[in-house]
Amino acid sequence: RNDALLPSPSVRRSPSSPSSSALRVYYVDTAEDAPRDVQSMEEWSALCGAQTCEGFQLTTEDGGYDYGVTTTVDIPAETAALFVPENMILSYDKAIAEFGKLDEAERFLRGLNAADEIKRYYLVAKILYEWERGDESPWFPWLNSLPRYFTNGASMTEFCFECLPPLAASLAVKERTNLMGLSNVDKVPFLSDETKNDGPLCKWAFQIAYTRAFEAEDGSGDLRIVPLADMFNHAADEEIRLTYDDEGNCYACTTRDVPAGSPLRMSYGDPTNPSKLFARYGFLDESTAATFCKIMIPHVDSKLEDMGYAHDRMLFYTDTGDVSEEVWDVLLYQLLGSTNAAQKRQFYVAHMNGEEEIKRQFHDSYWTETSAKLLDHIDGFLDQLDKLSAKAEGRDVSQHPRLPLIMAHNDFVRNTFLAVRSKYFGERDAFQ
Repeated sequence: RNDALLPSPSVRRSPSSPSSSALRVYYVDTAEDAPRDVQSMEEWSALCGAQTCEGFQLTTEDGGYDYGVTTTVDIPAETAALFVPENMILSYDKAIAEFGKLDEAERFLRGLNAADEIKRYYLVAKILYEWERGDESPWFPWLNSLPRYFTNGASMTEFCFECLPPLAASLAVKERTNLMGLSNVDKVPFLSDETKNDGPLCKWAFQIAYTRAFEAEDGSGDLRIVPLADMFNHAADEEIRLTYDDEGNCYACTTRDVPAGSPLRMSYGDPTNPSKLFARYGFLDESTAATFCKIMIPHVDSKLEDMGYAHDRMLFYTDTGDVSEEVWDVLLYQLLGSTNAAQKRQFYVAHMNGEEEIKRQFHDSYWTETSAKLLDHIDGFLDQLDKLSAKAEGRDVSQHPRLPLIMAHNDFVRNTFLAVRSKYFGERDAFQ
């Protein structure tokens, strides 16, 4: 076994481990306070054939809890900042090839209405399988470099959910529901009973699969975890994009010229919905230029979608306080639906035909009513955020360690709403 797989101080021997050689095999300690051995992972990656460009550097600003990637030199656009060979990559397709189809487990997931999560389930199983192998696993140094503590929706408590506004709370609850379903690995035949009954271990494997796997943008539909490339943090305006060659090797290439001292980051998903990123990954994305306006409509039909109702189109702009055209269109379409069905149809036809002058006339005629609806929404949501802050005030952070991040999320949303209110309606009365 090569030296990169030797035990490090941050792992423990498990007396209840599934291996008969438990006294000689070391296992990754998945306790929340266990340290991350990132240096050994870097050494292992190089031995496996991973290559980085000049200036590529893993960095931490919080003593080793969270890591990211920066460059110490200028990197031109379309440069491969990182190469990861195919043999290092974990994927759904590879897990299927290695273990075969887990038919009983797939039926279990479909019974939970979680068919969309089947690919991630295979990655959870793969991670647990490699954990059981201890330091005999080829991925041991990578597993031992991974985070143990998480702040996303899956890690939250009921009280955490109560402190979030409706959309963020529903997204966080969904993540928690997925955790409860996908961390149940009773239907995986090749895992030991000890592993199946180790709830914290299974939940850790779920967190790794959920926060570090991304669909390959090569048309394959495969879901992959790329060690070392999984150290890139998120940004709305990313510097890095992952690509794959015909052999399945991964290249992390720069999207533009990146000056020395800059972070190297990729996109984890739609930047206009920071609440979704918060629920899935447990961070607050303050780099986004716009965020969903939080207008929730219970029953969205195709015509509302035609008018622009979508979380990535109904936007409030965080810095300027601007409101996207789709917000005004949807508000007016709803207003006409309750007051004038004939004009509602006319407005819809004008929208679909691209008749902007007719649309402008509609908006001018109903400006007072639509702006009042927007103001009601803004002030109602701000009142809701105030109540959530009051609920959290005075709570013991040691008992609710994720609460500060939740409050930061709520403050970010509040500041965006206040910016919109200030631009269109003036400052909010402090006693309102």
